[in-house]
Amino acid sequence: MSSLPLSTFVPVALGFFGLGTGYLIWGPQEAFGFPTRDRSMGVWGVFLPGLCQIVTGMILFVGLTWFQVFSDDRALYMAAVAFTAYGIHWLALGWNRYQENDARPNVGMSLAFIVLSVLGAIVFFEAGDWPVGLLFCGLVAVYVSEAAASVGSRVGVRALGLVHVLTGLWLMYLSAAVLLDLAAGYSLPK
Repeated sequence: MSSLPLSTFVPVALGFFGLGTGYLIWGPQEAFGFPTRDRSMGVWGVFLPGLCQIVTGMILFVGLTWFQVFSDDRALYMAAVAFTAYGIHWLALGWNRYQENDARPNVGMSLAFIVLSVLGAIVFFEAGDWPVGLLFCGLVAVYVSEAAASVGSRVGVRALGLVHVLTGLWLMYLSAAVLLDLAAGYSLPK
């Protein structure tokens, strides 16, 4: 058992914010062709959704396993796995977009992340955390669309853009709910 006190400051807002920002940058480009797709999209993919999620995931892992400073909430373990895996995958997505590499390998990645997203939905709905369960449903839609977009489907690209924007807006809500709850004493569903 840790001799450190439990912390109520679970860093999930950072991960939600980073991913949501990435979706709100990439989504309009995919759905509407604006702004023009260029290498800057890759830079944004690496530095906001990539790093924000990796930092969040690593803090959760260390806080849950080494220092036990977060409550014994098994759903937080799922969050740690998801934030870390999604963050690493965003580094690859961002780098590949920056380098203008072939997107077809994203099909296999999409299948793996559909599985991870379904697992996240199950865990969070079972834990009674419907707002985050709903997020994982959005992530399933992202990766189904990503698989279609990766093989060159124009409908898949447009669908991916729309799902990115909608899920990005939900992530902004989750960011606000967590931040307002922890920093200002609100109690929004999150």
